[in-house]
Amino acid sequence: MDTNKIRKVAIQGYHGAFHEIAARLYYNGSPIEILPADTFEEVVSVVENNAGADVGMMAIENSIAGSLLYNYNLINRASVQISGEIYLRIKQNLLAMPGARIEELEEVHSHYMAIAQCKEFFKKYPHIKLVETKDTAESARDIAETGCKNIGAIASNLAGQLYGLNTLEESIETNKLNYTRFIVLEHFMNVPHDTGYNKVSVSFAVSHKTGSLYQALKVLNDHDANMTKIQSTPIPGRPWEYLFFVDFLLERTNAFGAVIQGLSETTLGLKILGKYKAGIHHED
Repeated sequence: MDTNKIRKVAIQGYHGAFHEIAARLYYNGSPIEILPADTFEEVVSVVENNAGADVGMMAIENSIAGSLLYNYNLINRASVQISGEIYLRIKQNLLAMPGARIEELEEVHSHYMAIAQCKEFFKKYPHIKLVETKDTAESARDIAETGCKNIGAIASNLAGQLYGLNTLEESIETNKLNYTRFIVLEHFMNVPHDTGYNKVSVSFAVSHKTGSLYQALKVLNDHDANMTKIQSTPIPGRPWEYLFFVDFLLERTNAFGAVIQGLSETTLGLKILGKYKAGIHHED
Protein backbone atom coordinates (compact mmCIF):
# COMPACT_ATOMS: atom_id res chain seq x y z
CA MET A 1 0.00 0.00 0.00
CA ASP A 2 1.53 3.33 -1.12
CA THR A 3 1.29 5.51 1.99
CA ASN A 4 2.13 8.72 0.10
CA LYS A 5 -0.62 8.62 -2.50
CA ILE A 6 -3.83 10.45 -1.67
CA ARG A 7 -6.52 7.85 -2.23
CA LYS A 8 -9.95 9.02 -3.32
CA VAL A 9 -12.48 6.93 -1.41
CA ALA A 10 -16.13 6.89 -2.49
CA ILE A 11 -18.62 6.34 0.32
CA GLN A 12 -22.39 6.23 0.64
CA GLY A 13 -23.30 9.14 2.87
CA TYR A 14 -21.85 12.48 3.87
CA HIS A 15 -18.71 13.61 5.67
CA GLY A 16 -18.84 12.21 9.18
CA ALA A 17 -20.67 9.03 8.19
CA PHE A 18 -19.57 5.69 9.63
CA HIS A 19 -18.26 4.83 6.16
CA GLU A 20 -15.76 7.69 6.53
CA ILE A 21 -14.68 6.44 9.95
CA ALA A 22 -14.15 2.97 8.45
CA ALA A 23 -12.09 4.47 5.60
CA ARG A 24 -9.89 6.48 7.97
CA LEU A 25 -9.24 3.46 10.17
CA TYR A 26 -8.58 1.18 7.21
CA TYR A 27 -5.96 3.49 5.72
CA ASN A 28 -4.54 4.13 9.18
CA GLY A 29 -3.20 7.65 8.78
CA SER A 30 -2.44 7.47 5.05
CA PRO A 31 -3.87 10.48 3.18
CA ILE A 32 -7.37 9.97 1.78
CA GLU A 33 -9.99 12.16 0.16
CA ILE A 34 -13.62 11.23 0.86
CA LEU A 35 -16.02 11.39 -2.09
CA PRO A 36 -19.62 11.36 -0.77
CA ALA A 37 -22.31 9.61 -2.81
CA ASP A 38 -26.07 9.41 -2.29
CA THR A 39 -26.41 5.69 -3.02
CA PHE A 40 -24.43 2.47 -3.03
CA GLU A 41 -25.06 2.27 -6.78
CA GLU A 42 -23.13 5.51 -7.20
CA VAL A 43 -20.24 4.16 -5.13
CA VAL A 44 -19.97 1.05 -7.30
CA SER A 45 -20.38 3.05 -10.51
CA VAL A 46 -17.57 5.54 -9.86
CA VAL A 47 -15.21 2.70 -8.96
CA GLU A 48 -16.22 0.46 -11.85
CA ASN A 49 -15.97 3.27 -14.41
CA ASN A 50 -12.79 4.86 -12.99
CA ALA A 51 -14.86 8.01 -12.64
CA GLY A 52 -12.88 9.85 -9.99
CA ALA A 53 -12.57 7.32 -7.16
CA ASP A 54 -9.68 4.96 -6.54
CA VAL A 55 -11.68 2.75 -4.21
CA GLY A 56 -15.11 2.44 -2.65
CA MET A 57 -15.94 1.69 0.98
CA MET A 58 -19.22 -0.22 1.36
CA ALA A 59 -21.10 -1.73 4.29
CA ILE A 60 -21.91 -5.37 3.55
CA GLU A 61 -23.26 -6.82 6.80
CA ASN A 62 -24.19 -5.89 10.34
CA SER A 63 -24.07 -8.06 13.44
CA ILE A 64 -27.69 -7.16 14.31
CA ALA A 65 -29.46 -6.37 11.04
CA GLY A 66 -27.67 -9.06 8.99
CA SER A 67 -26.49 -8.94 5.39
CA LEU A 68 -27.13 -6.10 2.96
CA LEU A 69 -28.37 -8.36 0.19
CA TYR A 70 -28.74 -5.55 -2.32
CA ASN A 71 -25.05 -4.68 -1.93
CA TYR A 72 -24.03 -8.30 -2.48
CA ASN A 73 -25.87 -8.30 -5.80
CA LEU A 74 -24.39 -4.92 -6.79
CA ILE A 75 -20.88 -6.29 -6.34
CA ASN A 76 -21.65 -9.51 -8.17
CA ARG A 77 -22.86 -7.65 -11.26
CA ALA A 78 -20.03 -5.12 -11.40
CA SER A 79 -16.45 -5.24 -12.65
CA VAL A 80 -15.06 -4.62 -9.16
CA GLN A 81 -13.12 -6.72 -6.69
CA ILE A 82 -13.02 -6.80 -2.91
CA SER A 83 -9.48 -5.81 -1.90
CA GLY A 84 -9.93 -5.38 1.84
CA GLU A 85 -12.31 -5.29 4.79
CA ILE A 86 -12.69 -3.73 8.22
CA TYR A 87 -15.06 -4.26 11.16
CA LEU A 88 -16.31 -1.26 13.11
CA ARG A 89 -18.36 -1.02 16.28
CA ILE A 90 -21.24 1.38 15.62
CA LYS A 91 -21.65 3.90 18.42
CA GLN A 92 -24.68 6.14 18.01
CA ASN A 93 -24.54 9.54 19.74
CA LEU A 94 -27.13 12.21 20.39
CA LEU A 95 -25.82 15.47 18.93
CA ALA A 96 -27.19 19.02 19.09
CA MET A 97 -26.18 22.65 18.78
CA PRO A 98 -23.94 24.09 21.51
CA GLY A 99 -26.09 25.20 24.42
CA ALA A 100 -28.98 22.88 23.59
CA ARG A 101 -30.37 20.62 26.32
CA ILE A 102 -32.04 17.26 25.78
CA GLU A 103 -35.14 18.42 27.67
CA GLU A 104 -35.57 21.23 25.12
CA LEU A 105 -35.35 19.02 22.02
CA GLU A 106 -38.58 18.62 20.07
CA GLU A 107 -37.27 16.39 17.30
CA VAL A 108 -34.31 14.08 16.67
CA HIS A 109 -33.37 13.29 13.05
CA SER A 110 -31.42 10.34 11.64
CA HIS A 111 -31.36 7.36 9.30
CA TYR A 112 -34.13 4.88 10.04
CA MET A 113 -31.65 2.18 11.10
CA ALA A 114 -29.97 4.49 13.62
CA ILE A 115 -33.35 5.44 15.04
CA ALA A 116 -34.33 1.77 15.35
CA GLN A 117 -31.09 1.03 17.20
CA CYS A 118 -31.77 3.77 19.76
CA LYS A 119 -35.51 3.60 20.46
CA GLU A 120 -35.06 2.25 23.98
CA PHE A 121 -33.11 5.36 24.92
CA PHE A 122 -35.86 7.70 23.72
CA LYS A 123 -38.54 5.98 25.79
CA LYS A 124 -37.19 8.19 28.61
CA TYR A 125 -38.01 11.27 26.49
CA PRO A 126 -41.52 10.77 25.08
CA HIS A 127 -41.76 14.45 24.14
CA ILE A 128 -39.14 13.97 21.41
CA LYS A 129 -40.41 13.13 17.91
CA LEU A 130 -38.09 10.80 15.94
CA VAL A 131 -37.80 11.84 12.27
CA GLU A 132 -36.31 9.57 9.61
CA THR A 133 -33.79 11.00 7.13
CA LYS A 134 -31.56 9.41 4.50
CA ASP A 135 -28.24 9.70 6.36
CA THR A 136 -26.91 10.10 9.90
CA ALA A 137 -24.15 12.55 9.00
CA GLU A 138 -26.44 14.59 6.75
CA SER A 139 -28.80 15.03 9.71
CA ALA A 140 -25.93 16.41 11.78
CA ARG A 141 -24.84 18.72 8.97
CA ASP A 142 -28.36 20.08 8.46
CA ILE A 143 -28.68 20.99 12.15
CA ALA A 144 -25.35 22.80 12.05
CA GLU A 145 -26.37 24.72 8.93
CA THR A 146 -29.77 25.79 10.31
CA GLY A 147 -28.62 26.35 13.88
CA CYS A 148 -31.83 24.90 15.30
CA LYS A 149 -31.43 24.23 19.03
CA ASN A 150 -34.68 22.30 19.32
CA ILE A 151 -33.58 19.57 16.88
CA GLY A 152 -31.01 16.88 17.57
CA ALA A 153 -29.37 14.19 15.45
CA ILE A 154 -28.22 10.62 15.97
CA ALA A 155 -24.80 10.32 14.37
CA SER A 156 -21.13 9.53 14.94
CA ASN A 157 -18.64 11.40 17.09
CA LEU A 158 -16.83 12.34 13.89
CA ALA A 159 -19.96 14.05 12.56
CA GLY A 160 -20.21 16.05 15.77
CA GLN A 161 -16.59 17.13 15.48
CA LEU A 162 -16.86 18.07 11.80
CA TYR A 163 -20.05 20.12 12.21
CA GLY A 164 -19.33 21.72 15.60
CA LEU A 165 -22.11 19.96 17.51
CA ASN A 166 -22.16 18.97 21.15
CA THR A 167 -22.66 15.40 22.31
CA LEU A 168 -25.64 15.33 24.68
CA GLU A 169 -25.45 11.57 25.22
CA GLU A 170 -22.83 9.12 23.96
CA SER A 171 -23.40 5.54 22.81
CA ILE A 172 -27.21 5.57 23.05
CA GLU A 173 -27.68 2.42 20.96
CA THR A 174 -29.58 -0.36 22.75
CA ASN A 175 -27.22 -3.17 21.80
CA LYS A 176 -23.61 -2.29 22.54
CA LEU A 177 -22.34 -5.25 20.47
CA ASN A 178 -23.33 -3.58 17.21
CA TYR A 179 -20.70 -4.13 14.52
CA THR A 180 -20.68 -3.45 10.78
CA ARG A 181 -18.39 -5.11 8.28
CA PHE A 182 -17.20 -2.76 5.53
CA ILE A 183 -15.48 -3.92 2.34
CA VAL A 184 -13.05 -2.05 0.11
CA LEU A 185 -13.86 -2.16 -3.61
CA GLU A 186 -11.50 -1.55 -6.51
CA HIS A 187 -11.79 -1.91 -10.27
CA PHE A 188 -10.66 -5.43 -11.10
CA MET A 189 -7.83 -4.06 -13.26
CA ASN A 190 -6.47 -1.94 -10.40
CA VAL A 191 -6.30 -4.55 -7.66
CA PRO A 192 -2.65 -5.09 -6.65
CA HIS A 193 -1.31 -8.57 -7.34
CA ASP A 194 0.29 -9.34 -4.01
CA THR A 195 0.43 -12.48 -1.92
CA GLY A 196 -0.68 -10.91 1.35
CA TYR A 197 -4.19 -12.33 1.30
CA ASN A 198 -5.70 -15.00 3.53
CA LYS A 199 -9.39 -14.48 2.83
CA VAL A 200 -11.40 -15.13 -0.34
CA SER A 201 -14.93 -14.19 -1.38
CA VAL A 202 -16.76 -16.05 -4.17
CA SER A 203 -20.26 -16.41 -5.56
CA PHE A 204 -21.82 -19.40 -7.30
CA ALA A 205 -25.01 -21.35 -7.94
CA VAL A 206 -25.51 -25.10 -7.68
CA SER A 207 -27.68 -27.58 -9.56
CA HIS A 208 -30.97 -28.88 -8.17
CA LYS A 209 -29.51 -32.22 -7.18
CA THR A 210 -29.28 -33.88 -3.80
CA GLY A 211 -26.03 -32.94 -2.09
CA SER A 212 -24.93 -30.34 -4.66
CA LEU A 213 -24.25 -27.63 -2.07
CA TYR A 214 -22.60 -30.19 0.18
CA GLN A 215 -20.20 -31.14 -2.62
CA ALA A 216 -19.18 -27.51 -3.05
CA LEU A 217 -18.61 -26.95 0.66
CA LYS A 218 -16.73 -30.24 0.93
CA VAL A 219 -14.09 -28.70 -1.35
CA LEU A 220 -13.41 -26.10 1.35
CA ASN A 221 -13.16 -28.75 4.03
CA ASP A 222 -10.82 -30.90 1.97
CA HIS A 223 -8.36 -28.01 1.61
CA ASP A 224 -8.55 -26.67 5.19
CA ALA A 225 -10.45 -23.58 4.07
CA ASN A 226 -12.47 -22.17 6.97
CA MET A 227 -15.84 -20.84 5.78
CA THR A 228 -16.67 -17.64 7.68
CA LYS A 229 -19.84 -16.67 5.81
CA ILE A 230 -22.48 -18.15 3.52
CA GLN A 231 -25.38 -16.09 2.20
CA SER A 232 -28.02 -17.00 -0.37
CA THR A 233 -30.01 -14.59 -2.54
CA PRO A 234 -32.71 -15.33 -5.14
CA ILE A 235 -31.60 -15.22 -8.78
CA PRO A 236 -33.83 -12.68 -10.60
CA GLY A 237 -35.90 -14.26 -13.36
CA ARG A 238 -35.23 -17.79 -12.10
CA PRO A 239 -37.83 -18.55 -9.40
CA TRP A 240 -36.63 -20.73 -6.52
CA GLU A 241 -33.03 -20.69 -7.70
CA TYR A 242 -30.38 -19.12 -5.53
CA LEU A 243 -26.95 -17.55 -5.72
CA PHE A 244 -24.58 -18.29 -2.86
CA PHE A 245 -22.01 -15.85 -1.53
CA VAL A 246 -19.23 -17.52 0.44
CA ASP A 247 -16.26 -16.12 2.35
CA PHE A 248 -13.48 -18.40 3.54
CA LEU A 249 -10.09 -18.19 5.20
CA LEU A 250 -7.15 -20.09 3.73
CA GLU A 251 -4.71 -21.68 6.13
CA ARG A 252 -2.38 -22.19 3.17
CA THR A 253 -2.62 -19.64 0.38
CA ASN A 254 -0.97 -22.09 -2.01
CA ALA A 255 -4.21 -24.10 -1.76
CA PHE A 256 -6.11 -21.29 -3.53
CA GLY A 257 -5.79 -22.85 -7.00
CA ALA A 258 -6.98 -26.25 -5.83
CA VAL A 259 -9.96 -24.74 -4.02
CA ILE A 260 -11.03 -22.72 -7.05
CA GLN A 261 -10.57 -25.74 -9.32
CA GLY A 262 -12.71 -27.84 -6.99
CA LEU A 263 -15.43 -25.19 -6.78
CA SER A 264 -15.48 -24.75 -10.56
CA GLU A 265 -16.14 -28.49 -10.89
CA THR A 266 -18.95 -28.58 -8.31
CA THR A 267 -20.77 -25.26 -8.85
CA LEU A 268 -22.32 -23.16 -11.62
CA GLY A 269 -21.20 -19.65 -12.61
CA LEU A 270 -18.36 -19.42 -10.12
CA LYS A 271 -17.07 -15.86 -9.70
CA ILE A 272 -14.11 -14.75 -7.56
CA LEU A 273 -15.21 -11.56 -5.83
CA GLY A 274 -11.90 -10.86 -4.13
CA LYS A 275 -8.73 -12.03 -2.39
CA TYR A 276 -7.67 -9.91 0.56
CA LYS A 277 -6.35 -9.83 4.09
CA ALA A 278 -8.90 -10.59 6.83
CA GLY A 279 -10.03 -7.36 8.47
CA ILE A 280 -9.29 -5.90 11.88
CA HIS A 281 -12.05 -5.29 14.46
CA HIS A 282 -12.17 -1.71 15.75
CA GLU A 283 -14.05 -0.52 18.81
CA ASP A 284 -13.93 3.17 17.90
